[in-house]
Amino acid sequence: MADADLVTKTVVVLAYGGVQALDLVGPAEVFDTATLLLPEGDGYEVVVASPTGEPLRASGSLTFHTCPLPEPGPHIDTLIIPGGVGAIDSSARPDCVTWLADEGFRSTRIATVCTGAFLAAEAGLLDGLPATTHWALADELQRRYPAVEVDPSAIFRRSSKRVWTSAGVSSGIDLALALLEDDHDQNVAQSVAQWLVIYRRRSGFQSQFAPPVWTPRARSTPVRAAQEYIEADPSQPCGIPDLADRAGMSERHFTRLFTAEVGTPPGRYVEKVRVDLARAHLETSGDTNAFIALRCGFRSAEVMRRAFLRSLGIPPDTYRQSFAQTDPGLGITVPETT
Repeated sequence: MADADLVTKTVVVLAYGGVQALDLVGPAEVFDTATLLLPEGDGYEVVVASPTGEPLRASGSLTFHTCPLPEPGPHIDTLIIPGGVGAIDSSARPDCVTWLADEGFRSTRIATVCTGAFLAAEAGLLDGLPATTHWALADELQRRYPAVEVDPSAIFRRSSKRVWTSAGVSSGIDLALALLEDDHDQNVAQSVAQWLVIYRRRSGFQSQFAPPVWTPRARSTPVRAAQEYIEADPSQPCGIPDLADRAGMSERHFTRLFTAEVGTPPGRYVEKVRVDLARAHLETSGDTNAFIALRCGFRSAEVMRRAFLRSLGIPPDTYRQSFAQTDPGLGITVPETT
């Protein structure tokens, strides 16, 4: 790429008293890291701005130095609206809302994190668009702003050509990586994720409710032993008759006790373990879906595909495209330290 083609993009992060620190820092760190890794002049200028331009305290113990909000007119490539306790009561932020209503429509791209969607909706930036926010506040966003089509499950989504919205807290990092990929390509976004030591870069289609890696351990020894048997090799027979027989219980009693102690029925638990194992294979190997399916205990690649859709909201191929480990030789220069 010729130097004449390199353009530094402006990212303005809106700040206010009570802003969620990670909502602000997470996306800013993604763009700052990209600037370190990209060729000089092809990165981002990140500005944290507030109505007063004075230091302000976030929702925790951190205090941020801020610049005054830009006057209407200067070009903003990406405007990020983070969430926080103050964003939900938008009436307490009339200065933010007024500025957003004027400047939001001029910005090339707008992105909300968590409850930042409330400020954007109050400013009319989400009218007629699908949008997401933290699952616990999705109903409230829909109640207050019926013109917005609220999606309570997505980690992030592209609401329109220029508007993006995301769910709670850490999803702002996922969103920023997606914005970075939109500006450049998947390799750049994946390199930044690796630089930040983020193990997985989640797809926006992945559900906020995707099963976590950690799961409760059963209290009773027979059920806990069944969990360990499943996790040791999920490709072995893990039907309820097999598990109940190993636990020395009737199928009905085993199912009730397992569900009560683990929080999910045995069949769903087996599927979760198999999906988690398949995810690791998709991220780290070039094996076919059919081979991975059999290795992880699925009867076929189609059965694995349906399990991925139930658990993660995306098929295996999409998961692999998003999260497969990339070759470290991406042509991105590692910054020198002095």
